[in-house]
Amino acid sequence: MTATTTAPLATTQARTVKQPSARLRAWATRAPLLPALVFMIVVTQLPFVATVVISFFDWNALYPKARRFTGVDNYRQVLTDTDLRHSVWTTVLLTVAVVLASLVLGLALALLLDRRFRGRGVVRTLLIAPFLVVPVAAALLWKHVLYNPEYGLLNGLLHYVGGPQPDWISRTPLLAVEASLVWQWTPFMMLILLAGLQSRDQQQIEAARVDGASDWQIFRHLTLPHLRRYLELGALLGSIYIVQNFDAVFTITSGGLGTANLPYTVYQSFYQAHENGLASAAGVLVVIGSIVIATFALRVVSSLFREEVSRA
Repeated sequence: MTATTTAPLATTQARTVKQPSARLRAWATRAPLLPALVFMIVVTQLPFVATVVISFFDWNALYPKARRFTGVDNYRQVLTDTDLRHSVWTTVLLTVAVVLASLVLGLALALLLDRRFRGRGVVRTLLIAPFLVVPVAAALLWKHVLYNPEYGLLNGLLHYVGGPQPDWISRTPLLAVEASLVWQWTPFMMLILLAGLQSRDQQQIEAARVDGASDWQIFRHLTLPHLRRYLELGALLGSIYIVQNFDAVFTITSGGLGTANLPYTVYQSFYQAHENGLASAAGVLVVIGSIVIATFALRVVSSLFREEVSRA
């Protein structure tokens, strides 16, 4: 009886001796990540918490002693003010137009690069190049090299054929901003969709060709359903970045002519009107919208990974 009771006791003591060592090993493996975690919290989370706190105050930088707690009044003003509502609508319109146009052009380019032809590597590199340009430099390129009414390339081509010489930015300001963003984000969509095209089941496509299916039927019934997840991923990731776009609006139109989106309005409220509380409230709304879109993007990415694992 004594031997049987001492054996479980010895096993329990051995487990209690081994448990601290296992915890120490776990902490030893996580310890190198702690500085990065602390740095991320200090750089990203603490400023966001401060922004949330400031958003509940009527706080003008020119009159710091007159600040007072106002609750959700700043958020109510963001959602009810005419100019701010217009900036929200401009943000939605700009994002939808750029994402849809970039997806369509990116899909066309991806279908082109999915074919084998001489110089495909060079063409692919040239098509990716716009996405690698600094956003401010890309906006300056479109503003001065293409849109300038006196020496711009567009008016130069129109002058060569005897056409009109419009001022592109003043005549179509929002379209001018959208065109520059589409030029820059089309390569991003192209890369995502090209990856989707190259992950297709080639045996299934060959079987469809043997059965007499045309290229359009293969694209409609096989390729497009396969690319649905990749189209969703491109649309969500593109929306996250374009919703927060500031460079093109600031550089090309300076927020004038009805092109001020919500990020530019935040900048204008903070740096020009010095309304820290109002700008913080608008910024928090932008972050919340980005988080909502990012949540859907992460779900799409996880579903893509699950599909790849199931195929393997």
